[in-house]
Amino acid sequence: MSFKLASPSTAPSKWIERGSPQFLRVTFALFSAGLATFALLYYVQPILPIFSKQFGISPAESSIALSLSTVFMALGSLFTGPLSDIVGRKSIMLISLILASIFTLLCTIVTSWHGILIMRAFTGLALSGVAAVGMTYLSEEIHPYALSFSIGLYISGNSIGGMSGRLFVSILTDYFSWTTAVSVISCFSFLSALIVWKLLPTSRHFRPVSLCLRKLLINFCLQWRDKALPFLFSEGFLLMGAFVTLFNYIGYRLLSAPWFLSQTLVGLISMVYLTGSWSSPKAGIMINRFGRSEVIIGGIVMMFCGLIFMLFQSLYIIFLGMILFTIGFFASHSVTSSWVGLRARRAKGQASSLYLFSYYIGSSVSGTLGGICWYNSGWYGVSIFISMLLILALFIGLCLKKRT
Repeated sequence: MSFKLASPSTAPSKWIERGSPQFLRVTFALFSAGLATFALLYYVQPILPIFSKQFGISPAESSIALSLSTVFMALGSLFTGPLSDIVGRKSIMLISLILASIFTLLCTIVTSWHGILIMRAFTGLALSGVAAVGMTYLSEEIHPYALSFSIGLYISGNSIGGMSGRLFVSILTDYFSWTTAVSVISCFSFLSALIVWKLLPTSRHFRPVSLCLRKLLINFCLQWRDKALPFLFSEGFLLMGAFVTLFNYIGYRLLSAPWFLSQTLVGLISMVYLTGSWSSPKAGIMINRFGRSEVIIGGIVMMFCGLIFMLFQSLYIIFLGMILFTIGFFASHSVTSSWVGLRARRAKGQASSLYLFSYYIGSSVSGTLGGICWYNSGWYGVSIFISMLLILALFIGLCLKKRT
């Protein structure tokens, strides 16, 4: 099956135009889905130190609660993307949200560390249905002129979700318990599933294809033969690896000397994610002026600057560094992910799956390796590791500029 983006002069009337009532419905529904997805995925970050204390495990072992979810999300996206090419986009996203909510609720019932890890693995597997399909839905239904802006809004929901999950869990954990906090997050995701069911329009451009392993393999090979897609997949791996590593271990740093911040204050720092809700759609607009590769490179440079600021001891400078790092990440990620949808000429669901597979494998691998750096060399070791990832990301960005 082949999907082609229509030119402005030939765009069919059934494209969803920016500013239309349907555009608002799609935006709100997928914003809610992205918010719930990343709240469910990242609520564990601020309570990783609590896991370390409660179960007597190291920071690297505690980070597995997040890394395992992202690994299974990455693996699941390899199947949910192609599956959505067969059964449809909306149904996959709806079922995924419901299952993820159930597994998250079960996390509060199990009493062993291994039981929590199993539930987190199932949660990541379920969430792959939203992560792999959301951008594919947008690339098929939204007018090409508004696609980057629309995906930017969708990713802003992701950033607010990541912030909300961290923030509310931190506050509720301080006043109640982490199990109570996680139960609230689970109930919220059920509400998001209801919003998707009621508001998200049925796909108009989607045409189901039959399951054919030979065709899946052919399309898989074609994605990797494209002159830009492999670089975009690699960029996702590096950007997400750097971002997750930072937020996995900044909490450990600020909970210790000389700051000794409370769990609530550490959670409040995650409000820097709100800057991502601004930079994602802004990056989509800047593409028209500067170009895609230029915006990606600019975002990576901003992440570098933020990382340097976080080497200082002042909380104000550290917070400013986190803001710069977050703005740069979400700007680069939103452009990279939307570029995948535009580059793929066949099996867009599979192309998005490959990007997300790389993206979340980067999160899992780098997030865990960052724990080893923290254990051996503290924050400076983590900073050096993140710097290496960003240098490689900058090189990939320059290669993209040359090739496109």
